[in-house]
Amino acid sequence: MDSNSRRDFLRTTSRALSAGALALNAGSYSRVLGANEKISLGVIGVGDRGRHDMELFLNNPAVQVNAVCDIYTEHIQQAKQKAADAKEFRDHRELLALPGIDAVLIATPDHWHSRIAIAALNAGKDVYVEKPLTRSIEEGMPIVKAARENNRVCQVGMQQRSAKHYRQAKEKYFDSGKLGSITLARTWWYGNSWHLRKAPPELQTKPAGLDWMRFVEPIAWRDYDPQQYYNWRAYLDYGGGQVTDLFTHWIDVVHMFTGKDIPFSASAAGGIYHYRDGRTAPDTINVLLQYPGPGEFTATFEATLVPGITGEAIEVCGTEGRLWIDRSRYEYYPVHAQEPAEVVKAEVLQGIRDSLTQDHVNNFLECVKTRQRPNGDVLIGHRSAQASHLGNISYEQRRRIDFDTTREEILPL
Repeated sequence: MDSNSRRDFLRTTSRALSAGALALNAGSYSRVLGANEKISLGVIGVGDRGRHDMELFLNNPAVQVNAVCDIYTEHIQQAKQKAADAKEFRDHRELLALPGIDAVLIATPDHWHSRIAIAALNAGKDVYVEKPLTRSIEEGMPIVKAARENNRVCQVGMQQRSAKHYRQAKEKYFDSGKLGSITLARTWWYGNSWHLRKAPPELQTKPAGLDWMRFVEPIAWRDYDPQQYYNWRAYLDYGGGQVTDLFTHWIDVVHMFTGKDIPFSASAAGGIYHYRDGRTAPDTINVLLQYPGPGEFTATFEATLVPGITGEAIEVCGTEGRLWIDRSRYEYYPVHAQEPAEVVKAEVLQGIRDSLTQDHVNNFLECVKTRQRPNGDVLIGHRSAQASHLGNISYEQRRRIDFDTTREEILPL
């Protein structure tokens, strides 16, 4: 297909998809699924995380992967080892035009999330999109709007929302008021190796099957850089560094536990103190968010990539005790206690190497059939990404950010 024909095809299919989305309501969609039984899945972004998520979808017998899309041919070939009959695409718009796709998994770098999610929702697809939902605050509400207008299920990949020990801790210690009034939520994530990846030899020169122009399409053009492709998390043009990649998970848990999801101020400080390798995202950062009353509290995030410390967790402190939690367990400490009064381990699904995400994927698939809102609904995903973005804005502007919690706008200086 030449470039002119390709543009005509994409314009035509885009119009057809928009019309189809308007004609397909939730009830008719449920009937289609009932008739076909299987959920036909398209996967957009089949790098390491995309293939990992795809395998979890395939663990559910209701799923059939019928299409995969990536800007790198090698990734497509690796994905087809698990989905041999899937059609191959290099452009997500062509995948969305494929008849019969019920849902899409989006696992691209962050700077592509909003464009693809909105296109998929407007095409009448249900969407599972990796966190963070957005690259910027402004991208969030248009995605929420697209999901609501098209009656689509949109789950954001914040898997703690579906994890049983997180949900149990919420019910037992927060919904019940057992911790008393919450005043502080401490979160930290040290030594995350995904932000230290080095491009392998085969990427030092751009492979013929890698569409770099497509990769950087949403941002300012730059020549091929193997590190920016392979370790895009270290560059603020593609994502929000450790804050949106890691803190978004943890602040979402704080939102889930406390029922508050819009901070009224954000402050941050940090820098590139050790890894002076061309990255633009800080290797060390501290974020502080304040949440409004009644029951005003502070949430903090501390992260560094330096090798002297590792580990990640959340500790929520109240007037009657504190709760420590990570992906493996939670511990409850009454006031003045040195040892936990209760320790509950995470449930591990037999034969599954990522039980938390498997539960989250299964929740999404159930909602595709029932048309209920998923545990990590798109609005929840927007609010948690928004909190992280406020921290990054404070870091970049080197000032406290005051935020209007009603209008959800940054207040002028």
